[in-house]
Amino acid sequence: KVQQYTVIVQATDMEGNLNYGLSNTATAIITVTDVNDNPPEFTASTFAGEVPENRVETVVANLTVMDRDQPHSPNWNAVYRIISGDPSGHFSVRTDPVTNEGMVTVVKAVDYELNRAFMLTVMVSNQAPLASGIQMSFQSTAGVTISIMDINEAPYFPSNHKLIRLEEGVPPGTVLTTFSAVDPDRFMQQAVRYSKLSDPASWLHINATNGQITTAAVLDRESLYTKNNVYEATFLAADNGIPPASGTGTLQIYLIDINDNAPELLPKEAQICERPNLNAINITAADADVDPNIGPYVFELPFVPAAVRKNWTITRLNGDYAQLSLRILYLEAGMYDVPIIVTDSGNPPLSNTSIIKVKVCPCDDNGDCTTIGAVAAAGLGTGAIVAILICILILLTMVLLFVMWMKRREKERHTKQLLIDPEDDVRDNILKYDEEGGGEEDQDYDLSQLQQPEAMGHVPSKAPGVRRVDERPVGAEPQYPIRPMVPHPGDIGDFINEGLRAADNDPTAPPYDSLLVFDYEGSGSTAGSVSSLNSSSSGDQDYDYLNDWGPRFKKLADMYGGGEED
Repeated sequence: KVQQYTVIVQATDMEGNLNYGLSNTATAIITVTDVNDNPPEFTASTFAGEVPENRVETVVANLTVMDRDQPHSPNWNAVYRIISGDPSGHFSVRTDPVTNEGMVTVVKAVDYELNRAFMLTVMVSNQAPLASGIQMSFQSTAGVTISIMDINEAPYFPSNHKLIRLEEGVPPGTVLTTFSAVDPDRFMQQAVRYSKLSDPASWLHINATNGQITTAAVLDRESLYTKNNVYEATFLAADNGIPPASGTGTLQIYLIDINDNAPELLPKEAQICERPNLNAINITAADADVDPNIGPYVFELPFVPAAVRKNWTITRLNGDYAQLSLRILYLEAGMYDVPIIVTDSGNPPLSNTSIIKVKVCPCDDNGDCTTIGAVAAAGLGTGAIVAILICILILLTMVLLFVMWMKRREKERHTKQLLIDPEDDVRDNILKYDEEGGGEEDQDYDLSQLQQPEAMGHVPSKAPGVRRVDERPVGAEPQYPIRPMVPHPGDIGDFINEGLRAADNDPTAPPYDSLLVFDYEGSGSTAGSVSSLNSSSSGDQDYDYLNDWGPRFKKLADMYGGGEED
């Protein structure tokens, strides 16, 4: 009821005389220590809950208690224990550390078909024992009723995986077994249907109603779908509940081997010398079956055609090997198909006639085929070899003629070029210049040597300093000698000079990279002006010599020669 007391004590001298005595006070704090003198008690005598079957770790019911001791102490913390009603240990009661409630939890799945309800008796106590003289309350025990709800459970196959043994090769429609499932819902009227889930080779069929399995094809032990003589298929069983549930089962079929595969001869190709006693061919057989349906094998030659037994013979080495060799003293080189009958030891035995391709060829002292013998043994006769050699010869001749023609054409082209004078060649000539310099920044020479050395009177002098290489030269303009004749008004020289003078005197011209710069090339020329040359209009010149200059000047000869036609 009261966890702490606070007491104020006053002390006064002068025998407590309030008028003359002096006094003072002190505070005493008294804490009452709790002991476990109140046992926990359930708030109700019975509790109830329900849970679906096959569920685990599910809280079924919450049990509430009341304890008047100090909260969250060992005297208050509750401990729950099931004392009856759960012999199989399907439930446990855990304590909520915050509310101190007991949580009834399913720890082991419950089957409705076995237990529909549980009546539990639960006792509660504290972590700390009760104080001396305190007895447990009758309210420290309560009953818990738990109802189990039925749900639709999946059918299951009692024997999973199921193994059966039978011989391979059984015909289609053979009944193998009945692979049926069980529906655990005994109190529900449900039907189970069967179907195939996995059948790699499509060898089986299952009855959808009763699960009877029959063969849909011939079962073959040597198939790629069998592993270690076992064929495996998976089936599905589903009920019609709400919602529907299904289960799977695996059927394993161990196939017992029967003698259903004839042996095959090995090798398929071989080589032997054309004369006996030099070497022989070792032969054996391969059988897809297993013991006892394999060796020892019997190797023999057929009676038809008769040439086989006449030319060849077989010598037995052991149960699995034999030797094939020549019977006659000499056999012409070539390819031969030798039939051999191989029989196994099965019950009943199976035989097979296999063909081995034997290359007969001339051999050296070591028993190896020679090069000529290998060609002859490849099946090529003398006529075929001659034809091949002729084809090779024709091909080489064609290649040689082509090379000669190419050389002759190149020689004619070179001769035509020599007949033409380079001075008279009217075709354009390309002049190649190897180096053009690296730009203005790489020109480290004095450009003043290229400018007009004489002073130019009409150009004002510039301030001293470094000159730009893209400016007009400051020297005097070159003085060319006076031509003997008055220049024509349309002389190109006057046109260029006027353009240069206009560009120099244009105040709006940009100062960089746009002025017309003419490098100095000297003060005159020894050649006279070509302006005084006039075309002759007289027809007394003879152009007949153009006919001797070849086909390139034929057009000029026709225009200016001809004599009478002109």
